[in-house]
Amino acid sequence: MTSCCSDCLYIFTQMNINSQELWEEMLCLEGLVVVDAYQAWCGPCKTVVDLFRKIRNEVSSDLLHFAVAEVDSIDALEKYRGKCEPVFLFYTIDDKEFDIPQVDTPPTLESILNETDDEEESFVLEDPFLLNIDNTDTHSYDTSSVASSDSGDRTHLKRYCESDTLGGQSGCWFAYCNCKYAVFKYRVVILHMCLAASNLIAVGTSHGLALIFDQNQALRLCLGSTAVGAQYGAISALSINNDCSRLLCGFAKGQITMWDLASGKLLRSITDAHPPGTAILHIKFTDDPTLAICNDSGGSVFELSFKRVMGVRTCESRCLFSGSKGEVCCIEPLHAKVELRDHPITQYSLLAMASLTKILVIGLKPSLKVWMTFPYGRMDPSSVPLLAWHFVAVQNSVNPMLAFCRGDVVHFLLVKRDDTGAIHVTKQKQLHLHYDLINFTWINSRTAVLLDSVEKLHVIDRQTQEELETVEIPEVQLVYNSSHFKSLATGGNVSEALALVGEKACYQSISSCGGQIFYLGTKSVHVMTLRSWRERIDHLLKQERLTDALALAWSFYEGKAKAVVGLSGDTSKRKAVIADRMVEILLHYADRALRKCPDQGKIQVMEQHFQDVVPVIVDYCLLLQRTDLLFNQIYDKMSENSVAKGIFLECLEPYILSDKLMGITAQVMKDLLLHFQDKNRLENMEACIVHMDITSLDIQQVVLLCWENHLYDAMIYVYNSGMNDFISPMEKLFKVIAPTLNAGKSLSDEQVVMGNKLLVYIRECLAEITVRMYQKYDKMCRLHVVKAGMVTAKKPAVFESSLQIFEFLIRLHSTEGSVDEEVYPHIRTLLHFDTREFLNVLALTFEDFKNDKQAVEYQQRIVDILLKVMVENSDFTPSQVGCLFTFLARQLAKPNNTLFVNRTLFDQVLEFLCSPDDDSRHSERQQVLLELLQAGGIVQFEESRLIQMAEKAEFYQICEFMYERELRYDKIIDCYLHDPVRKEEVFNYIHNILSMPGYSAEEKQSVWQKALEHIEELLLLSPCKAADLVAIHFSEKIESIIANLQDQFLLFQFLRSLLDPREGINQDLLHLPPHVTEQFIELLCQHSPDHVLETLKVLEYCRLEETIQITQKHQLHEASSYLLEKKGDIHGAFLVMLERLQSKLQMLTQDDGGSAELPLLESIEGTLMKTIALCQRNSHNLNQQQREALWFPLLEAMMSPQKLSGSSQYRYADSLKSLTMQVLNNMAAFIALPSILQRILQDPVYGKGKLGEIQGLILGMLDTFNYEQTLLETTTNLLNHDLHWSLCNLRASVTRGLTPKQEYCCICLQQYKRRQESADEIIVFSCGHLYHSLCLLSKECRAVSKDLMRWMCYKCNSSNKGGKLSESFSELKKGSGTSLAQTGSESALDPQQIQAFDQLCRLNRGTSRLALLTELSRAHGGEKHGLLSASYGDSAASSVFQNETFQLHLAPPPLLDD
Repeated sequence: MTSCCSDCLYIFTQMNINSQELWEEMLCLEGLVVVDAYQAWCGPCKTVVDLFRKIRNEVSSDLLHFAVAEVDSIDALEKYRGKCEPVFLFYTIDDKEFDIPQVDTPPTLESILNETDDEEESFVLEDPFLLNIDNTDTHSYDTSSVASSDSGDRTHLKRYCESDTLGGQSGCWFAYCNCKYAVFKYRVVILHMCLAASNLIAVGTSHGLALIFDQNQALRLCLGSTAVGAQYGAISALSINNDCSRLLCGFAKGQITMWDLASGKLLRSITDAHPPGTAILHIKFTDDPTLAICNDSGGSVFELSFKRVMGVRTCESRCLFSGSKGEVCCIEPLHAKVELRDHPITQYSLLAMASLTKILVIGLKPSLKVWMTFPYGRMDPSSVPLLAWHFVAVQNSVNPMLAFCRGDVVHFLLVKRDDTGAIHVTKQKQLHLHYDLINFTWINSRTAVLLDSVEKLHVIDRQTQEELETVEIPEVQLVYNSSHFKSLATGGNVSEALALVGEKACYQSISSCGGQIFYLGTKSVHVMTLRSWRERIDHLLKQERLTDALALAWSFYEGKAKAVVGLSGDTSKRKAVIADRMVEILLHYADRALRKCPDQGKIQVMEQHFQDVVPVIVDYCLLLQRTDLLFNQIYDKMSENSVAKGIFLECLEPYILSDKLMGITAQVMKDLLLHFQDKNRLENMEACIVHMDITSLDIQQVVLLCWENHLYDAMIYVYNSGMNDFISPMEKLFKVIAPTLNAGKSLSDEQVVMGNKLLVYIRECLAEITVRMYQKYDKMCRLHVVKAGMVTAKKPAVFESSLQIFEFLIRLHSTEGSVDEEVYPHIRTLLHFDTREFLNVLALTFEDFKNDKQAVEYQQRIVDILLKVMVENSDFTPSQVGCLFTFLARQLAKPNNTLFVNRTLFDQVLEFLCSPDDDSRHSERQQVLLELLQAGGIVQFEESRLIQMAEKAEFYQICEFMYERELRYDKIIDCYLHDPVRKEEVFNYIHNILSMPGYSAEEKQSVWQKALEHIEELLLLSPCKAADLVAIHFSEKIESIIANLQDQFLLFQFLRSLLDPREGINQDLLHLPPHVTEQFIELLCQHSPDHVLETLKVLEYCRLEETIQITQKHQLHEASSYLLEKKGDIHGAFLVMLERLQSKLQMLTQDDGGSAELPLLESIEGTLMKTIALCQRNSHNLNQQQREALWFPLLEAMMSPQKLSGSSQYRYADSLKSLTMQVLNNMAAFIALPSILQRILQDPVYGKGKLGEIQGLILGMLDTFNYEQTLLETTTNLLNHDLHWSLCNLRASVTRGLTPKQEYCCICLQQYKRRQESADEIIVFSCGHLYHSLCLLSKECRAVSKDLMRWMCYKCNSSNKGGKLSESFSELKKGSGTSLAQTGSESALDPQQIQAFDQLCRLNRGTSRLALLTELSRAHGGEKHGLLSASYGDSAASSVFQNETFQLHLAPPPLLDD
């Protein structure tokens, strides 16, 4: 079934089906129909035509039909479309048995698969156990996976599984095989199956038959009969011993049989090994062939000991664990491989048992002993307990490890034996999962395969706990053992807990052996195994995932891969094998890249194609250190395509620059340079050259390229490394910059770069020579040690190279210089280019060669040349000359100095720098001299003369330097004051001297006196800094300083900086008499009257009477009003503001309509607002009469101009009416409305006039009243509605019935109705959790306060509140709780009502609406009243809107149904 052809060849008995109608007619035929499903473009397979004709002739039966079906025209065959391989489908339509010819050899799996695949009828209808479906529990029989739920559907009945692998994350870890073991040959419908795998595979059926297959899938034996199956029931458990000679079969009705697998004979039929009426859930051979373990549905475990006495085979049974103490649902004996049979642990014959509550590990030999018990803790009662043993290597020893789990946490227990013979069990790292397990299987010591509850396999690496792959296996249609755990064959006499576990139990459907895992499905047995390392790579190669294949192979090479199978030997051999395989992949990758390259389209597409491939090939070649492969075979392949060749060469660049690729063949290097030159990527080419091994370069070619393209770095590298020539590169670089500098022109950017490169080259060149010199010198010294211990080696010849560089620099003329060339052109060029950097290079070079006599002579020679060139030449700036002498001063200051410089030269430099006639470059000359002195040049000068010349030249930094050496700190103050650049720094200097330690009292006193003498200059410089200095160091001299200051404005600035707290000076440091403050206020009124009021508000120390007199003297009405109010004279303050307001109103009435109308109105409004604010601030503390004395005169003042007008057309009427309304609105909060109306109506003008003139005022007052009344009513309605809603929901909550979410206690996980304690009660909470009262009491979930018992839900409070549970209970026990149950005995609620009320409070917690409205009314009032909000300054911090937990509930929260 692996070939197909395009031609069609039909048999005369063959039907051609090309429509859905013909397909449905075919399904109605009787007998067996063999269908060849083909594609329209391919045609049916003609390879098997002769075979079909032969079979048809031999059978000659009307019940055998052949047909071909075109899948493109038949909807039922849609799943087979798009496949080029042939698919053969087999259908049997009727229920009649038809004979199969006898054969001499046993049938193979393939032959059985070709006979029949499925029956047309549903499996459910053919099982006699399921005929009475109405009376049967839907969970009472073995179930398959979700994917098999459609097995009774006619359209899905003929489903055929063709894929070799199932989906996963990568698909390269698991090999999957659909074995289709021959269980359908005799048309036996099998729903109950169990599986045992060793060298033989045993499959048990629901009819009591045991089918034995070998590894080639050939049926070897069919043990048992249907008659036995009718008596014993279905086979529920199987076990094959280690040597594959015996088979144990456990039955659903409790019987056990033993078979000889060599002869197929029945050896034992055991019916009394355990209590009758219980199914066999597990039966397991131990490593001792005479010992087995069985577990029944009663939860008991028995040991079966097989003996043969007098030729009679017997079986003795011993109970290891009784189901009355806890039901065991899983057992697992420890099995050891042949090579581990001598392990000391094996002599104990360990057995692990998993009950519903704990794990037990017992030893069967030499005597029965319990070695370990481990409780599960809290878990899901429906989860399946799992056990699995395996020997693992931990800490250089191999010991058995037990993996067990129930739910989503896998525990690992390592079992060891000490020298005394005792067994110790230690816990290892747990594996936490996000899914529930139904099976755990070791596939090797490092890898485990987990099956979760949704039938998805997870491959896990135990050590790293990394999930390597996931595989979905719904097509397996896994068989579950539910009916056996419910013991339906014996009447279902099992506990509900065991039946609940059995819903997901699949113990007998999964078996492992030899690194393979067998999964039993309803129609087939599936084998899972880990692929070998080669198969994993080949799997990726088949999918054309070459990059992933290389990455996987490299992980094998590095030893970092997980679940590796098939690699053996030492590390070097393994790496060699893997490297060979990677080489094959790389060559295949290169061929594929060239073959898959697009032939047409844009060049960018081809470039992108190779950019994705070539770097991968290069990277792995370099990782394998196979440059021979890279530059020979692969490069030859890439050279066939010009684009691939270019990409290949460009890919080499990053490896060259990172020094991962040092050597390249000459041909590749030549092509690389030419490629970069063609692409005009000269910088890249230069960078590659300087990182390459010089032996791989064609020096002639490289030098030529460098000169043509000005690649000086590469040129220097080739000359130095290839020809050991350090002079030629310097000559070339000098030619680049010297002509321009000699002509006095500025250098271009490229020339500047070349000049810097030249300086760096000289420095690095000398440094490299030095390093090489001393390395070679040390090596020669070690090789020339004579017997007397004397070193006779001579200094290396590299010294000559360094001296050649010095000789080059001090040449009198260049090799190609003109006749009029100046002497020492090289040094002169470098000095003109960058004097400072060139001298730094010389300084570093002098340090390297300080111990060589000949080098020292050259140094003195260079110094003499520098002096000759720079001092005798006027082309150099003072800065350049200063750099020279700074350099010389540093050299002369060294303790081992060997240089000599005439001192008169320093005097000449001093005269040159301090020339008072030359004002140009003053700061530059001063800085140069300062650097010279700091470098040690001060020893070359006479200090008195130096100070004299510095003062004459106004070099104040030089003076400071010299005064500081002489400790004359007071003179430095003069230097700062006279220096225009550093004047501001004098304050910090004085403060540091007077406050920092390290100075004597005399020095500090001299500085203090000097600063006091110049205090006026300091004030002129910065009044703020001077005042700060005076407050700290001259506080006792403040009065004298004030008396001596003649400039009044300067005195005002000083006092403002000193006394105004906003300036930042600590007023506690000052102890000034009151007249100083009054003097400051006087000056403030004169020089800055607009800031008087603001200053008075922050001024702390002032006398009110004297200050009031000053402000009244200068007619500052607002300041006077503020002071009077502060004094307590509210009426006086009001009169001042009222007088000011009236004067402005008078000016308005006298105004003839000039341009100052608008500013005057704004001024009146501002004064009015301040007056209103004054009245508001003080009305709270006044009686009614006093309030009227404030507000009515203010109202009268605003209404007076309107009375004078007498005309509604008065141009200020609207503005004045608006201001009057503001007065009325604000005074309404303090004056009764009838009093205001009476006062208005009693006015002579309005009393005699018409009401219409004051109609606007009265209506405005009434609108305010209506607004406040509406607001009050709305607030009352909202509060009543909230109260009604809360009470309704409280009543609904406390009277609602409760429904528990489960039928077991959330603490002990036991069924509530099985508890027998008379004192125990069932407590159900509103959250749906159910508890026994004794369980809650054990968790301290009860509190008694004032004779009232209160229960709390343990699960909700412990998970949601954590540690707050104990705190809440401690508060309840102390009587500090807030529930309604504590309000009194008469209105006490029961605990359920209290919890409902607390839940309601949590839903509705937040700020009350009354608090919100109160806060809003404050804000609204402050907005209306202007400065009234100042009186509530302290309450802002306590505002509900500032609270972090503030939440605005726009609607009541909904009532929760649960």
